[in-house]
Amino acid sequence: MKKGCLISSIVVLGILSIALGYYFYKQSVKDPVVYESESPEIATIIKKSVATGSIKPRKEVQIKPQISGVVDELYVEAGDIVAKGQQLAKIKLVPSPVNINNAESGVELARIRARDAEREYERQKSIFENNLDVQAALANFENASREEERNRQLFEDGIISEQEYNRIALDKNVRETELKNARILAQNNLKQFEADLEIRKQELDAAITNLQLLREGASRKYGQISNTVVSTVDGMVLDVPIEEGSSVIERNNFNEGTSIAVVADMNSLIFEGKVDESEVGKLKEGMPLELTVGALEKDTFEAILEHIAPQGVLEEGTVKFEIKAAITPNHEAFLRAGYSASGDIILEKQEDVLSIQERDVIFAGDTTYVEVETGDQKYEKKEIDLGLSDGIRVQVLGGIQEDTKIKVQRKG
Repeated sequence: MKKGCLISSIVVLGILSIALGYYFYKQSVKDPVVYESESPEIATIIKKSVATGSIKPRKEVQIKPQISGVVDELYVEAGDIVAKGQQLAKIKLVPSPVNINNAESGVELARIRARDAEREYERQKSIFENNLDVQAALANFENASREEERNRQLFEDGIISEQEYNRIALDKNVRETELKNARILAQNNLKQFEADLEIRKQELDAAITNLQLLREGASRKYGQISNTVVSTVDGMVLDVPIEEGSSVIERNNFNEGTSIAVVADMNSLIFEGKVDESEVGKLKEGMPLELTVGALEKDTFEAILEHIAPQGVLEEGTVKFEIKAAITPNHEAFLRAGYSASGDIILEKQEDVLSIQERDVIFAGDTTYVEVETGDQKYEKKEIDLGLSDGIRVQVLGGIQEDTKIKVQRKG
């Protein structure tokens, strides 16, 4: 029994020894290394800087009411195309009794002032028409005229000297000038009373209009309906943030007012993004961009850089600079406001140039070279001149030809 167990153990050990030996033999025998070769290609090399941001309308307007109240009707919804002056909503007035009372008092006060101004104007008009405000100057001129006429006869008869006559004639001219000035002053004075009357009438009209607006939300005289909110621009309604029955506040010096709708011109869009401070020094206004929109992966859009912020903002430990680019209209795809997008800013571009994979370039100090195939699995180093690189492919300026075979440099 013991002898049988011993034999079995020896057989097992022998089999294991043979298997282990075969394994180490296979490990020691490696397949020969086979290198791959590639030829240069004619390609377009583009050096880019990437900015992330979003699509925004160049002109976006928040429409706000002229009066406070409750939204009675809404005539539009998001996505509608509206024209300048088109009605967007109707506001139901909820006038304050205090405001009504103040407006009524304002009308009465304006009416009293208008009546007083009208009486003063009529009085001044009567004075002007009857020459009452130039009476003294007229009497002085008439006296001077009679005196000049009497002394002229005396001068002609040689009774008085020429000097004495000239003094009297000069006095007549002075009195005539005083009369003209008095008439001009009287006329200007009448115009002043007339202008004051017109101002008082306008104040009365304004007070009446204000009272009508508070009571009815409309002015019958001018046909203005301030309780109807209209669009101030042509464009698309992006958002209607309120609903019927919502309370709204008018725009004034102390409050921005409640937005009824947001209207934007979707035919003029811009890309707003941010670039790192390490890239902003390479940018110039007028550079082209290629935009990729996350929601429209198959489409790319062209844009032109038109603004680079003069001041950066610290974000997450790095300084970012805002840029803006005008998007070239593309009628085949509809861009929505708020789409996230990334913009490739083209810093430099070389079209249809000889290029190779940058991974196949070997760097030794200031020298760059590649390994050129000279035979079956035989290579030799060849110095080359490089140009523009996009990080994957690099332009070849000299050293190899298009039909040259280059060793693929595999890492690891």
